[in-house]
Amino acid sequence: MFRITFSKSNVQRFQQELDKAYKRGDKRAVRHMSVLMMIGCNVALETILSVWNVSQQTVYNWLNNFLAYQFDSLEYQNTPGRPARLTKSQKRDLGQWIEEGPEACGYPTGCWPSILIQDLIYQKFHVMYNRFYVCELLGNPGFSFQKARFISDHLDEEARQRWMKKEFPKILKQARQLGAPVYFGDEASFALWGSLSYTWGRKGRQPLVKTTGLRKGCKVFGAIEFFSGQLVYQGTEERFQSDSYQTFLLHLLSQVSGKVILIQDGARYHTSKSTREFFEKHKERLIVHQLPSYSPDYNPIEYLWKKVKTAATHNRYFDEFVKLVASVDDALKVLATQADEILRLMGVYTKHLTVCAPA
Repeated sequence: MFRITFSKSNVQRFQQELDKAYKRGDKRAVRHMSVLMMIGCNVALETILSVWNVSQQTVYNWLNNFLAYQFDSLEYQNTPGRPARLTKSQKRDLGQWIEEGPEACGYPTGCWPSILIQDLIYQKFHVMYNRFYVCELLGNPGFSFQKARFISDHLDEEARQRWMKKEFPKILKQARQLGAPVYFGDEASFALWGSLSYTWGRKGRQPLVKTTGLRKGCKVFGAIEFFSGQLVYQGTEERFQSDSYQTFLLHLLSQVSGKVILIQDGARYHTSKSTREFFEKHKERLIVHQLPSYSPDYNPIEYLWKKVKTAATHNRYFDEFVKLVASVDDALKVLATQADEILRLMGVYTKHLTVCAPA
């Protein structure tokens, strides 16, 4: 059992040198310094030997050399020859582990930085890549460094698959038989205090956007048609509730002749008793289908709202509510003339656009 404590400055130097070794992919230096740091943390010798696959004599030699020569003992000459490479099967395994996430691989974090993947490769395959090459390695099979997004832990993947493979094709068949348009409906609120987005600015001078801080929003109901890209929308000064939703649906029906198929999410006022009674009253013209629960990515109009924010509120200052309303309305008016742009929002449904539109 070792009883050695390194000074604070030595610990900091170890960490700096270890970071450098990881970056250049020097597995010998990584192992060497990691062993010494574990000794300084009073980790049991048996654990050190098991984790780093070294002999007891090697550990003693490294420690004695460090005591005699300090950090000069950690320098290695470059090894000649071609560095090791992962096999195809190892790359497949690596890809699967990355998709499972770092916690599933024993790391106490939810993010995969390149240096952690570098460590994973070494732990699994005893191959030490330069951390910058790790990025190139991951890019070849289709991985990229990207921002995660939330999904509900109540998400029912079976219901989502059933919707995409069975229910939505049935809706399209129904639309063809009835000659009815298919609308995706939803609502959005655009805040008076604006919204922030990335923009170019001078280094050291973060762009600043004034805000009133008032918690008031411009509320809009909308629906986009699957085959034509038509946009129907209506602003409201009321809260999002059953009455205001039904008012919008009457507006939608007034814009279209014949039967209308509406696809909506499970918002409370979409499924309230009052709204269900409204559907029953207008069932001769209005046919309603529910999206799978917790699946906003299956509602294309969600992406339209993002476009409206980009055009109307990102990095904008509104000192009066009427100016916000005018900006949102202007953005919606422009989008209403861009059917092709709206059709591009259909995303996961794009493959179904090869189906002929209803007559």
